[in-house]
Amino acid sequence: MQILVSRSCGIDVHKDTLAVSVLIYREGQPLPESHYKEFATHQKALATLRAWLSAHKVTHVAMESTGVYWKPVWYALEQHFQLLLANPFQVKSLPGKKTDKKDSHRLAEFLAHGLVAGSFVPPEETRQLRDLTRYRVKLTEELNRIHNRIHKILEDASIKLDTVVSHILGGTGRSIIEGIVEGKESPRRLAERALGRVRGKQAQLEVALHGRVSEHHRSMLRELLEDYEFVEAKILRLNKTLSERVDWEKVVRLCTIPGVDTITAFTLLAELGSDMRVFANSKKVASWAGLCPGDKESGGKRLSGRTRKGNRWLRRALCQAAWGASRKKDSFLNAFFQRHRANLGVQKAIIATAHRILVIAYCILRDGTVYQERGGDFYDQLNAVRTRQRLIERLRRLGAHVTLSPHPLPVPPPPAPSELASRAPASSSSMAQPPLAGSPRALPPDGKRRRGRPCKCAERQIPCTHSKPMPAPLS
Repeated sequence: MQILVSRSCGIDVHKDTLAVSVLIYREGQPLPESHYKEFATHQKALATLRAWLSAHKVTHVAMESTGVYWKPVWYALEQHFQLLLANPFQVKSLPGKKTDKKDSHRLAEFLAHGLVAGSFVPPEETRQLRDLTRYRVKLTEELNRIHNRIHKILEDASIKLDTVVSHILGGTGRSIIEGIVEGKESPRRLAERALGRVRGKQAQLEVALHGRVSEHHRSMLRELLEDYEFVEAKILRLNKTLSERVDWEKVVRLCTIPGVDTITAFTLLAELGSDMRVFANSKKVASWAGLCPGDKESGGKRLSGRTRKGNRWLRRALCQAAWGASRKKDSFLNAFFQRHRANLGVQKAIIATAHRILVIAYCILRDGTVYQERGGDFYDQLNAVRTRQRLIERLRRLGAHVTLSPHPLPVPPPPAPSELASRAPASSSSMAQPPLAGSPRALPPDGKRRRGRPCKCAERQIPCTHSKPMPAPLS
């Protein structure tokens, strides 16, 4: 096979040790010169590894993405060598022929022949942004868990607050729970704490707040409320930090996509980065995110189209955005979702919509544009005649008699006499222009219409060239 890298290195990464193999291909020698050594993973040992690789004049280094243990090795070597992070699925060895030395040798050999593709490792600024957005997801999940624990305590105390208010930790719900923690037991006094539109449901609240609240329930609610407020404060601090680090110009352009809010835009920038040149095209980025159908075919039969594993943080945010876009009225993404839902079902339609949102976001970040809405009738307008016939047939099958009449196009009102007087006299060249679609056709000089079939220029919304222009007046 062709040798693409003459001095390659493969590193099998573990928690405490590194198995390092160096292959040197020389002209005229059928087999490469091999060097193997083991190193520890602390900083002093990584500096020794860097010096050892430089002594062998290594130019390219490949390592397997083992958990988080590859990160210190990557950070120690990224400024000195061309690094490649290999997916374990691509370099998996056969059972029974696996040792640390063989694994590192195989990585170096694959790298020398160009048989392994590197994973996307963003720059340091994007990696830091990823840490913030992913930590925010964990905090949001913890906030939801605390919310569920509070709901469980209320149910145990026979307090049916969630049957009246939509969010038990909203303004009204939190005020009532704080009253319960303070020791107030009267349902009427608790119902008076309602805020906003919920004040009109005080009678229902009073019935729902009849329960059996004990001191244990108050103690648990007090602790959970403190936890909830603590996590809420951390999320607010994270939001402030994120807003200071992102490029707001790109965030604003991403938020023009239906279903994409500020937090989703933060996630897109953190996971994709700002430079789209790392992805060859939109198909590559969709495959990397795990939002395209998989290929599994044997014997000419397609066995499965299940999506592959990809960036789960990006996939999660895009699926949430797809649910929001599916509820946006009179939008292209809503029509796209409904079209695929009828054929594939809800779950596959959400994945398809998330894929489309990712492609749109990729184009926006690559080209520096904004989202252009196509409208909810985009698919109907692709072939208006076919859409019309299909709807007519559906009505006829329901027993309806359908008669279509052409809808007249709006005609601009004639100009006022004062406007005519202020205009300059028209030249002969301007009168020789064909009338626009929808405008009344000019009559011949004799004032009589020509017999024959009328043209369809107005219906097709194109300039009409069938009627002869009126001759210019003689001076």
